[in-house]
Amino acid sequence: MSSIGTTSTPLRVAIIGSGPSGFYAADALAKSSLTTEIDIFDRLPTPFGLVRGGVAPDHQKIKSVTRVYERTASLPNVRFFGHVEYGTDVTLADLQQRYHAVIFAVGSASDKKLGIPGEDLEGSFAATEFVGWYNGHPDYRNHDFHLDDAEAVAVVGVGNVAMDVTRILARSQEELKVTDIADYALEALAKSNVKRIYILGRRGPAQAAFTNPEIKELGEMQEADIIVPAADVKLDSLSKAMLTSDEADKKDVRNVEILQEYAERAPEGKPKQIIMRFLVSPVEVIGEDKVEAIKIVKNELYADDNGNLRPQPTEEYETIPVDLIFRSVGYRGIRLSDIPFYDRWGTIPNELGRVVKEQGSDDVVPGVYVAGWIKRGPSGIIGTNRPDSVETVNSLLEDVAKDKVWSPHADTDIEGLLQDRGVRYVTWADWQHLDEVEQSLGKEVGRPRRKFTTIDDMLKALDSASQHAPGD
Repeated sequence: MSSIGTTSTPLRVAIIGSGPSGFYAADALAKSSLTTEIDIFDRLPTPFGLVRGGVAPDHQKIKSVTRVYERTASLPNVRFFGHVEYGTDVTLADLQQRYHAVIFAVGSASDKKLGIPGEDLEGSFAATEFVGWYNGHPDYRNHDFHLDDAEAVAVVGVGNVAMDVTRILARSQEELKVTDIADYALEALAKSNVKRIYILGRRGPAQAAFTNPEIKELGEMQEADIIVPAADVKLDSLSKAMLTSDEADKKDVRNVEILQEYAERAPEGKPKQIIMRFLVSPVEVIGEDKVEAIKIVKNELYADDNGNLRPQPTEEYETIPVDLIFRSVGYRGIRLSDIPFYDRWGTIPNELGRVVKEQGSDDVVPGVYVAGWIKRGPSGIIGTNRPDSVETVNSLLEDVAKDKVWSPHADTDIEGLLQDRGVRYVTWADWQHLDEVEQSLGKEVGRPRRKFTTIDDMLKALDSASQHAPGD
């Protein structure tokens, strides 16, 4: 029987990625019956992944989930190494020499394309870019969406991210200035000239992915009317049958009720309009040097061989003049060095969290595991990552009992390796200091926090704190 996980030989696990799935994996490991030592790595100096960089700034309650992660990070057998990039600062070989296993919890960092002519014109963006920008993510901090030159925007997709993008575009300054939105985004949105926001869904209202709270919020905006054409929420026979069946999702039923209520609501003459369209797909982005319009085709639904309702185009087309397009049709993972990748899905191939050499194969890569969106694809809410990560950790623990993990033998701890390589890593104590500074800066102006939005500013703040430490 394996001796790994004892006091003399603790189970040592590296987790790449400090978003929800990474922290839930760390928590599951820490709660196991084995003695564990867990190191969490992130390429940014800040933890929490999409909770910090993806959750909309006007959804502060959702961000409170980080308190759970903070408890995990504060455990004596858990360390955080921020500003350490896998594949650059540390390699798979480095990890293999120092840990029994690694769990990749890196999420889905890129977006899916529409695959239509004109998609790459200036003014056409992935929703991920806009979300990262207004949340102060260092990768997107310098983007310019020219909101002051845009009157009409198309948001392609009807998931919660599309709703977030729409809300932020439609919010008043009064609503935004009490959030933790990035300072530069607050300023740019104050100068925005956007008056019309079209939301385009390729299927019907009964198939929309957004949740009830998300669609209800759009009807409660201070400065925006919501307009839903009655024809777009009229249900076809297939959707009616779906909603009245025993398998109907209560979320879908309520979504349709809310949308039909909006269709009957008279506009109040607010300065902005949110116009929701269903059963339409973009077929072309029109423009010379930049986006000028989006051409859409009307769809109709049909049932495939498995009974799923799918859209198919008709011969009916329409052109909507717009200045900006945000596509929100899904996320994709990106390939990592020395790790198998399934390009079709944008995921790392795995079986119950165990990485395999090819999709559908049972040829396991020993010691390598995966959790979260990079494991299953971009689905679910934050809490969905908990059972997903627990499943992965259970697979890892089963392999530990069978001695099917790595046998580390390096002379130096990862901390020593990083120091030798001159990597300026950020500890959990460092992050706590940054967190305190951000919250203090926010408190001065009545906001939850004012974020550092560049890595240089984060590191400078830490350097300044160390220079003025007590006793110096």
